[in-house]
Amino acid sequence: MIVVKIMATMVKSVLEATSEEFSRENLYGDSFQRLNSKFRISEFVTDEDLKFLMENLDEKFHESDKWETVADKSNKSLSYYAKCCKPKDGPLKYLSMTMFNEVSSEVLRDFYLDNDYRKQWDKTVVEHEQLQVDKSSGVEVGRTIKKFPLLSPREYVLAWKLWEGRDKTFYCFIKECQHPLAPYHRKYVRVKFFRSGWRIRKVPGGSACEITMFHQEDAGLNTELAKLAFNRGIWSYVCKMDNALRRYSSRSSSVTTSANLMQKVPTRLDTISSNGAHPTILHEHVTNESPKKTLFKRPSRKFLANSLLLVGGVICLSRGHSSLGAKVALAYVLTKLGKNGATSNPNEQKSR
Repeated sequence: MIVVKIMATMVKSVLEATSEEFSRENLYGDSFQRLNSKFRISEFVTDEDLKFLMENLDEKFHESDKWETVADKSNKSLSYYAKCCKPKDGPLKYLSMTMFNEVSSEVLRDFYLDNDYRKQWDKTVVEHEQLQVDKSSGVEVGRTIKKFPLLSPREYVLAWKLWEGRDKTFYCFIKECQHPLAPYHRKYVRVKFFRSGWRIRKVPGGSACEITMFHQEDAGLNTELAKLAFNRGIWSYVCKMDNALRRYSSRSSSVTTSANLMQKVPTRLDTISSNGAHPTILHEHVTNESPKKTLFKRPSRKFLANSLLLVGGVICLSRGHSSLGAKVALAYVLTKLGKNGATSNPNEQKSR
C-alpha cells in the first residue's frame, strides 16, 4: 500500500511538471508573438512615474516623513550615503547616493542595466528572463527570481523604463506589474509592491559619477529586522559592487536593447530636474579617508559569509531586479532575532 502511494505521488509530480513545461512551451512558442502584440504594457511606466521619481530624488517629501541616516561610508574609490523612513502606511522608503570615482555616466548606466553580468557577481539572482518589450513607449517587462538564506525565493515581475536628460543624465523607474507570461508559482513569494528608481549623472569639476536612488519595497520581511540587516550588510555589498564595476568591460544584448529604447526626458520635467541641488544628499566628495566617524562596526568575515542577504533592489540599484531593495538581510540576524521581531511586531507580515 505504501509503495502504491509513493508511485502515485511520483506520477502526479511528473504529470504536473510535464503540464507546466508544456504550458510554458505553448506560451513561448507560436502563441508568444500573438500574446506579445495584444498585451499592452505601454502604460505600465509613464512620465508621471518619472516626475514622482524626480520629486523623491530631490527630497520633496511629505512634512510628516522622518528620515534617519543608516549608512555613511567612503574609501579611495567611492562614497556611499543612505537614509530611510517608515511611512504611516507602507513599507520602508530608502534614499541613497553612491559616488564612484573615475567612471563615466554611460558606463555606470550600462553596468546597472546589465542583468547578464549581474548574475556573475550577484549570487542571489538565480533566474532572469525578459518577458516583453514595447518599442514605441520604451517600456520593458521582466521576471527575476532571487534566493536568500533561510527564506523562500522571492519572485519579481517588474516593468521599467529608461530616460535620458541633459548632460548625459539618465533616469530609470521600476515598478511591480502582472503579466500573462509570469503566472504565480506556489514555490515563490511574489513581491507585490515595488517602487524604485535611479538617476545617474556626472559630478561637476571632476571625474566622478553619482547614482542616486529612491526605493520602496514590500518583500514580506519584518520592518525592524530588514532595517537592521540593511545597516549591517550594505557597505560590504557596495564595495563588492564597486569591484564588479571596475571589471566591467563590454555590455550584453539586454543593455543594448534598453539603450535603443531609451526615451528623452520631457522638456517640462528636464527643466525641473536641472534646478535641483547637486549633489542632493552626499556632502563629501570621494576622499582617501572619511572625516566622519564610523557609524557601524565592521562585520567579521564569518558574519558576512554566513549572513548576507539581499532583499529586492535597494542595494543593487539596478532596474529593480536586485537590488536596496530592502536587499540586505542577514541570515544570522534572522536566526537570532526572528522570534523577537515577531513578538514585538505581531501585526507585521511574517517572512517565509
